[in-house]
Amino acid sequence: MNIIKGEDRDQITLFPDTIDNYISDDNPVRVIDAYIDSLDLKKLGFVNIEPNKVGAPMYPAKTMLKIYVYGYMNKIRSSRKLENETIRNVEMMWLTKKLTPDHKTISRFRQNNPSALKNVFKNFNRLISKLGLFGKELLAVDGSRFKAVNSKENNYNQKKIADRIQRLDQKINTYMESLDKNDEEESNVDKKFSAEEINQIIEGLNEQKKQYEDMAAKLEETEETQISTVDPDARRMSRKYGNTDVGYNIQTAVDSKYKMLAEFDVTNSITDYGHLSTTAEKAKELLEVESIKTTADKGYDSATDIAECLMNGIEPHVTMDEDITICIEAETDEREKITTQSNGRIVYIKDRNIAICPMGKILYPSSFNKKKKEARFLNKKACNRCDSKCCKGKHKFFSKRMKQKDWSKSYNDQDLKIKQVTVKRDLSILKKRKAIVEHPFGTIKRAFDSGYCLTKGLNNVVGEFSLTFLAYNLKRAINILGSKQLVEVITTL
Repeated sequence: MNIIKGEDRDQITLFPDTIDNYISDDNPVRVIDAYIDSLDLKKLGFVNIEPNKVGAPMYPAKTMLKIYVYGYMNKIRSSRKLENETIRNVEMMWLTKKLTPDHKTISRFRQNNPSALKNVFKNFNRLISKLGLFGKELLAVDGSRFKAVNSKENNYNQKKIADRIQRLDQKINTYMESLDKNDEEESNVDKKFSAEEINQIIEGLNEQKKQYEDMAAKLEETEETQISTVDPDARRMSRKYGNTDVGYNIQTAVDSKYKMLAEFDVTNSITDYGHLSTTAEKAKELLEVESIKTTADKGYDSATDIAECLMNGIEPHVTMDEDITICIEAETDEREKITTQSNGRIVYIKDRNIAICPMGKILYPSSFNKKKKEARFLNKKACNRCDSKCCKGKHKFFSKRMKQKDWSKSYNDQDLKIKQVTVKRDLSILKKRKAIVEHPFGTIKRAFDSGYCLTKGLNNVVGEFSLTFLAYNLKRAINILGSKQLVEVITTL
């Protein structure tokens, strides 16, 4: 049977006369090259981009950015692997003009420019917005957990710290008792260690205890519930099937037209609760629209968040058990139109430090529960005069979780205009949610191999995932428009 044979390795071969001949006209690297060449890196906030006046010459900042964007589009995120690609990958050679920076230089560029990388992501979104790749009608918001560079063993809460201190105390007591015993037969420890060695062991255990006590004091001072020792910003949070891991909760707003990522936010919140309005508002601002619809799952069901959306031109559609009625701050006062509703919710207005009940009455800051870390808002006089009995108790109160340092009895209810609105469930929109927002997370975690962080610290993770989401949007834009058309548009704008 005949087989296909390769060429003799010793055979002389005439390669194309230029490296450009290896890169086809529709190769995606031409889009990367054209787009990054069109950027003003100084305006975007990149640092250390001016040529060195003394010392060794520096690598061009645009070349460093091209290396990263190409790498993230091709599942290559490690600086060491990127260094290897600049040596052996023909596309990378073309892109970098055969420059081969070492992995430390590559890594330092990402580390020094997290905010600038986020600006590049926004810049590209403005570009594709002009090309009509954003529908600007419906956004789907969701969050997903990404593993941090921090193990569960190196994450502590007060309970875990107390347990570690208790164990150390037991060990210290055991060694202290062994020093007081003169009979070697009664002390197994003395057979292994001398008195001097035992003192050294006790000293080491006391140092460990001091570290745990410092952690406990820091948690008390910051009012945080947990602390991570490798990546201080990472938090332990639940994942699927009852598992937990230390990582970040990354929020995204995805446009419904082509599943393009309009905006993202890296957080260390252990739940999605309270992130709908902030994420949607940032996306709305970037898309430059007056109003937009947004949808999210039940984890975002917060009356305060829904009210914040309504007050900022966002129509929220959150998975809820029923329609809800709330009172929000408005431009014109419509209190006379307020009616009794059985599905009413209380809304907290952060800027004013007050809460508004479903009947439009203001609940004022009353007390703070240190144990539960909750602020309580109520208005007994208003409840006594109210015809609506919306709770089993005599007075309605509202509890808001917050840190004690953020708690204050000061408030502002001046010139407050209120209106009542009913947020209805729209199943036609809610059914679209999964198909819009869950697809990008799956692609990023599997096809882009970006289900975990390589960098430490919230700011650095923002820079890292700016590259990830830029690569995702860039790849989708190429698939939709084609490389040639995208290059033509970039060079003409």
